[in-house]
Amino acid sequence: MIEKELGRTGERVPAIGLGTWQLGGEQAVEALVEGVKAGAWLIDTAEAYGTEGLVGQALKKLKDQGVNVFLATKVSPSHFHHDDVIRSCEASLSRLGVKTIDLYQLHWPNHSIPIAETMGAMEELVKAGKIRYIGVSNFSSKELDEARASLKREDVVSDQVKYSPFDRHVEPDLFPYCEKEGITVIAYSPLEHGRALSSPLLGGKVAEIAAKYGKSPVQVLLNWVISKPRVIAIPKASSVGHALEDAGAGNFSLAPADLEALDAALGGH
Repeated sequence: MIEKELGRTGERVPAIGLGTWQLGGEQAVEALVEGVKAGAWLIDTAEAYGTEGLVGQALKKLKDQGVNVFLATKVSPSHFHHDDVIRSCEASLSRLGVKTIDLYQLHWPNHSIPIAETMGAMEELVKAGKIRYIGVSNFSSKELDEARASLKREDVVSDQVKYSPFDRHVEPDLFPYCEKEGITVIAYSPLEHGRALSSPLLGGKVAEIAAKYGKSPVQVLLNWVISKPRVIAIPKASSVGHALEDAGAGNFSLAPADLEALDAALGGH
């Protein structure tokens, strides 16, 4: 599995992780377990998803097998007041069955609560050992800059945003900012919730390149996503087969000429 540095922490994380939005059932637990074991050892969840308990089940199984996981979750914007952040973190720790969250993220901006108040609570959680790193999600470069400016000791290491071959709206502004500032971009919905699978492109250039590498079109599209500087992807996999396929997208690198060909094919999207 290709690994990338998380922010400027010096810590490496897999370029392909596992998302958990709308997951449910024992099959999903097994998908997470097998996906992690196949190399996608970052799991992302959120208190708003209602999947932290499910992730906790997967974490227990993996711990029993001696497998480590990089764990990311999120606090909801309605809980951005200082005391609410602390309570939300404690509740997430309990549901996940862990003592420390690796990456704790603000799920969406909330301009009705001072960002300095929220970030003050996040820094307290780092100091207490409840979380290791601070991240955000769905923040613009301006909002990201404001969040970082309100921190006294820590820095924001990541911004989780919607990004796929078919939704590239964050490329012009957020990507250059994150590359300059050393911030990891975590791409959610990198396959457009499966809609990418029905794209006409899969029967054209993508399929051609997939055949060349002995990979599936899905793996080629995910590899295109993680080819971008500082970008990692967290596709959702509800079955073991999909989890293994997603993890397999992170063990090869597309040649520059093939990346250019894909960019040209995707140019209108």
